[in-house]
Amino acid sequence: MRSACMATAAMLVSLAATGAPRIDVAGFDLAEVRLLDSPFKEASERNARYLLTLDPDRLLHNARKYAGLEPKGELYGGWESKGIAGHTLGHFLTALSQQFVASGDQRFRERIDYIVAEMAEAQRAYGDGYVGALPPPELATLRGLKDGKVAVENPFVFEGGAWVPWYTQHKILAGLRDAWVLGGNAKAKDVALRLADWADDITASLSEEQMQTMLEVEHGGMSEVLIDLYARTGNERYREASRRFHHHAVLAPLRAGRDELPGKHANTQIPKITGAARSYEVLGEPADRALAEGFWQRVTGDHSWVIGGNSDDEHFFLPETAPSHVSPATAESCNTYNMLKLTEHLFTWQPRVEYADYYERALYNHTLASQEPERGMFAYFMSLEPGHFRTYSTPYDSFWCCVGSGMENHTKYGEAIYFHRGDELFVNLFIPSVLTWEAKGFVLEQRTDYPKSNQTELTVVSVGDKPVTLRVRSPQWAAGPLTFELNGKPLAVAARSGSYASIERAWKEADRLVVSVPMKPRTEPLRGSTDQVAFLYGPVVLAGDLGPVKRSESFPYAKDQGDNFEADIVEVPRLVATPATAAEILRRVPGGDLAFIAEGSSEGRENVTLRPFADLHYRHYNVYWTLTPE
Repeated sequence: MRSACMATAAMLVSLAATGAPRIDVAGFDLAEVRLLDSPFKEASERNARYLLTLDPDRLLHNARKYAGLEPKGELYGGWESKGIAGHTLGHFLTALSQQFVASGDQRFRERIDYIVAEMAEAQRAYGDGYVGALPPPELATLRGLKDGKVAVENPFVFEGGAWVPWYTQHKILAGLRDAWVLGGNAKAKDVALRLADWADDITASLSEEQMQTMLEVEHGGMSEVLIDLYARTGNERYREASRRFHHHAVLAPLRAGRDELPGKHANTQIPKITGAARSYEVLGEPADRALAEGFWQRVTGDHSWVIGGNSDDEHFFLPETAPSHVSPATAESCNTYNMLKLTEHLFTWQPRVEYADYYERALYNHTLASQEPERGMFAYFMSLEPGHFRTYSTPYDSFWCCVGSGMENHTKYGEAIYFHRGDELFVNLFIPSVLTWEAKGFVLEQRTDYPKSNQTELTVVSVGDKPVTLRVRSPQWAAGPLTFELNGKPLAVAARSGSYASIERAWKEADRLVVSVPMKPRTEPLRGSTDQVAFLYGPVVLAGDLGPVKRSESFPYAKDQGDNFEADIVEVPRLVATPATAAEILRRVPGGDLAFIAEGSSEGRENVTLRPFADLHYRHYNVYWTLTPE
């Protein structure tokens, strides 16, 4: 089965091409990590069922129609019936490929093979190497580039109305790449490389000024996928084409250490940085690494909400103005999808707890929370407006960008639980799973009810012929040093917060290591405010449960992501506390659920119950609390 860790799979090609290692630790194939019962496994299975309900012929409608072939299915609605048509097809190919690797289920491979065969036929009919589902205005705009026709109307539209055609083509090209690399479809390689040749051909004659003008319109991760194709093939034209897609107006200030992100569309920028990160791995330019690391620090440190997401109305803003941006349109889910990609790159260069902590926070509080539990639908925005709620897509009439990235999110929960370096095994996330480290003959089972419980149990199922050093993450937020028991007896291990605890031994089958992570409620302030805080417990954000949302034509499922922006909200009480004492008013509710009572609600309201933000589907909630002193 093909590799599911893109950084790992491409690393070998990169090293062969450049002779210099850039990656310190590597992830595991999705095939080597099997999820056990947990909310993550439930989300993965729910998503898999949804993927199987989608009709490939309907997603291929435009690809056949505009190639002069008879469509075999009706066009889907929502964004798939607009200028961005085809972006879902690309995401769908990637999601199918990842799900195939993670599960081994041949139904996903059959869909991959069918779609690729159809795309190959359409590519032949188009005749110039192009393949996709772009409507005529978008395709004509791209083809016009070869003749030097470049005119931009705004950051999302070319003159004449073409809506982000390169963004869409990036999804198509990345999906074909994944069908080849992960899905094992050899024909997908040929189709992908012909499409990459076309992208190079229509941009090669543009001047630097024309190219930079073109890049003013959102263009997804074109630089990343092209440099990755160079790493896999050694074809220099993909390297040159990738560099062509470096947007200097955004990258130059970041390289100079200036934060000019406020006012910019957030999800447009993040893939540009991931492209620089992949370029560093392939070409070894230190400036690309510094750019990626600096951007990550700025976004996670200055521009992110407590749940790990970022932006308001899809845009970055001045950090100190955050209180005026707590709206129904906070935290676009695509942004976090891309930030987690970037975080994984950075972790493989330098395995820092800071990266793993952010990954965990965003995974639990945004990615997992973005999936609706009944039908597996997707949230575009994670509303943080006090007293508001989350809205989810319809199954077949929305197809927002966050539907496409959401399809991918829930197929790859196994990719960042474990990493390895030599004989070291990093345990980054406390998610129930079985790791089969094929190269070492080492099998590890992790069982836990974390974060409801503060313990995780690691059992050695099979051992190889060499010692393995377990390196267990000690989160920066831990309320004290981790403690360990090996086979029922205390084990002395240095485990300060913000580091990795190392246990080196010749493991035996059935060895059982129990890790305890001290947790207690804590707060984080809302930047720019002196009296607003959010509550956390371990890795999870705690939100106030303010009661059920009345169902309507647009709730919980909406065709338009903004349908509920003006919906009724409920009143949110102030809490009687100061920022210094707020965590002390939380009392955990007895029993197995993770719930707390905030003792000290003002305005005569009964005490509020706080639960994990990810669990508050179909509920009014509140994340940032205004405090009032006694």
